Amino acid sequence: MTTTAEDTRSTVQKFLRLRLAGDTEGLTALFADEVDWMLAENPVVPWIRPRSTAAECAAQGEELARYTVPEDARASVDTFLVDGADAVLMGHLAGTVRATGKSFSGPFALRLTVENGRITRHHLYENSVSIAAACTP
Repeated sequence: MTTTAEDTRSTVQKFLRLRLAGDTEGLTALFADEVDWMLAENPVVPWIRPRSTAAECAAQGEELARYTVPEDARASVDTFLVDGADAVLMGHLAGTVRATGKSFSGPFALRLTVENGRITRHHLYENSVSIAAACTP
């Protein structure tokens, strides 16, 4: 029998694999029907917007890819902590905005909650100032 923490770690690892593969259909199935999604609103960044359904949350990766240069996208995870149903990933991300050619980078922290094998919370903390500056002509 697996523990809640083991289930959480396994689900988050699956999330990372699906996100890296750009598998929106798989991500849609992995997110709960309703998700507590939090990402600081940033009106100049087109891929940052309120989301709550599994399909909206899963589509964030596609939207990010549409507005940024895929070859320049970088993300690394330095820390992966799990406590019961909660997981926190910390690392660094970087990319280039397609429309402006400007780059962004900075640290991030992602808090995920997994219930019954599905992600019910997705709270992302990132360097929104750097991203906004890269989106501004």
